[in-house]
Amino acid sequence: MSDSILSLSEFKADASRLLDKIRDEPSRIVLTQNGRARAVVEDYAAYQRREQALVMLRLMAQGEADARAGRLTDQGNVFAALRERFQGTSSSDA
Repeated sequence: MSDSILSLSEFKADASRLLDKIRDEPSRIVLTQNGRARAVVEDYAAYQRREQALVMLRLMAQGEADARAGRLTDQGNVFAALRERFQGTSSSDA
């Protein structure tokens, strides 16, 4: 993925074409104001994928921290509790 750097005024002058470009090509646009980076524009689908990846990384880090601290639950107990929870939910929703 490549980054382009544009001033805010350059972006505003050609926003529609630039938005089409980042949709069609994996890229981001770094917008500057008064010579300083102020914002990043990227395709929404790419943003969503990155956010989902960050959530997964956070969950993995939390799981590792739980394991190191000894906060573990037997897999059989977890699945049994989930089955019980979902069976209770589906019968009351019907």
